[in-house]
Amino acid sequence: MTENIVEQMREDWNARAAEDANYYVAFGRRDQDEEGFDATGEEIVHGLRWEMRRLPAGNPRARRALEIGCGPGRLLKPMSQYFGEIHGVDISDQMVDRARGRLRTIPHAHAHVALRSNLEMFADESFDFVYSYAVFQHIPSRDVVLGYLREARRVLKTGGLLRCQINGLPETAARYDTWSGVRISAAELEAFCRENDLQMLALEGVSTQYMWTTLRKQPAGWYATVDRPAGPIPIRRITNAETSEPLSPARGRYAALALWVDKLPADCDLLHFEVTVGGQRGKLTYIGPRERDGLTQVNLRLPAEVGTGLQLVQLGWNGVPLGAPGKVRIIPPPALVPRLIAFSDGVNLVAGARIETRSVKLTIEEVTRPEELAATVDGLPVEDFEFFCTDPLPPRFEVNFRLPAEIGLGGHVLRLQLGCRLVGTVPIEVVA
Repeated sequence: MTENIVEQMREDWNARAAEDANYYVAFGRRDQDEEGFDATGEEIVHGLRWEMRRLPAGNPRARRALEIGCGPGRLLKPMSQYFGEIHGVDISDQMVDRARGRLRTIPHAHAHVALRSNLEMFADESFDFVYSYAVFQHIPSRDVVLGYLREARRVLKTGGLLRCQINGLPETAARYDTWSGVRISAAELEAFCRENDLQMLALEGVSTQYMWTTLRKQPAGWYATVDRPAGPIPIRRITNAETSEPLSPARGRYAALALWVDKLPADCDLLHFEVTVGGQRGKLTYIGPRERDGLTQVNLRLPAEVGTGLQLVQLGWNGVPLGAPGKVRIIPPPALVPRLIAFSDGVNLVAGARIETRSVKLTIEEVTRPEELAATVDGLPVEDFEFFCTDPLPPRFEVNFRLPAEIGLGGHVLRLQLGCRLVGTVPIEVVA
């Protein structure tokens, strides 16, 4: 069964590579030039570099890295400057051919075809850093995704890092394909870490398509034997994780804290370590590397039913308090204000209000009942909306639809309404 899935993945991605490789990798627009294509990866590279601060100090040229799902080399090329040797694997031989062409002037960067959708060509304990972006979300098999994660652990050196993105949206389909792949929940990923001795240091974007995690390889048996910190862990500062203010709303997008703590042991992770606010456990999302001043940043989402007012913030380890609590002020949440935050052609995502394919993609947020959304173009109603939640906080929804058949070329006005509330009007230009 897995062999059939792997062959289907290879066939489909070879076809996409032949049609328009850059579009299917960076899906911003068709027929991207090389400069524009490379620019689409800059934000991802910045995020990977941020997590690379966790790697032990030393000569970067002595480090080896691996990308799972390298495609035509969009990330391999810029990432190659931070390692003495870097490899990428991909299921599509046509994508790998393009990657080799893009990397031809970089002798220490290598692209390989993953014939059996694994990392069998690499030895155990051979990489310092493994990463993957926009790959697992296209794999239709849970076994294949988890197999890659096991293989990543195998090829990492003890203490090495895995930074990857996974589709964490809720299950909505009985069958997945090579574009809309399987979903892996946060709970499932946490269980995988417990079973495979992976120290979870970051888990962000839970319940979204772009759930990111950072995992450190620990020795076999680490999870069950790691000791509770011996001494108290002082909290030096508490701020809002999003705004840096010394307070937080009880709910909503800004309901998150950043704690700066002293003497945090290196073994602390999101699964053993815990933080309670007002006596309720928050959801840890990030434990940073120790800074030069000895402090470590710890981020968490507030518990759902936290009260307002001055609340105690307590660090703990499997239910045991670790030192004196801190305090933070929790304020009532603001009212939701539905609004349009992004708008584009449904295929060419950088076309803005220039509609080239008669399809429209928009993003709305702070909306709790998207099924009440209505739209008209020059007064003509839009039908057959498709929408799904891309982020439960604020909440945010992606909405897709086609223009009414009666709408011709030229300028028009799109009007969006939610019940009796006007969400926005957008001038559009239909060119096809």
